[in-house]
Amino acid sequence: MTVAGIFLFLGTILAMEAVAYAAHRWVMHGPGWFLHASHHRRRDTLFELNDLYALIFAIPSIVLLLGGVQLGWGSWAVWVGAGIAAYGAIYFGFHDVIVHQRIDHRYVARSTYMKRIIQAHRLHHATSGKHGSVSFGFLWAPPADRLKRQLGESKQATVREPRR
Repeated sequence: MTVAGIFLFLGTILAMEAVAYAAHRWVMHGPGWFLHASHHRRRDTLFELNDLYALIFAIPSIVLLLGGVQLGWGSWAVWVGAGIAAYGAIYFGFHDVIVHQRIDHRYVARSTYMKRIIQAHRLHHATSGKHGSVSFGFLWAPPADRLKRQLGESKQATVREPRR
């Protein structure tokens, strides 16, 4: 382990939040809506079409790890590939397990940070279409009052009825 490698790994995890934000906002809620729409509907099965994004986003990590370990690209590729994979694991834990409860658990958010992330993602899902959504990040979110204001001011948002 090198100090530079650890910084590269951690920097990659941070950078992936920006990549994920951009992909979510301009790809998933744009031309990739045909896959992502399944995530904005009620899910009655274990998997949804949106899960294909996990496979798509894993490809760069796999290629970098393979290149760094087997093809002589250098340790930088291993650190970056591992950082992308770590972001994917963190995303899965926060988004799929904690927020969407795709795995049964008894976790209750108590910290201000976790409450903010969960509420922001729920506000993201308050809209029924690809336009007008708020909060596209996964590990960082604006305050809920700002998101609520954005939803209320949006001319594109179709806010769904609350579930009962």
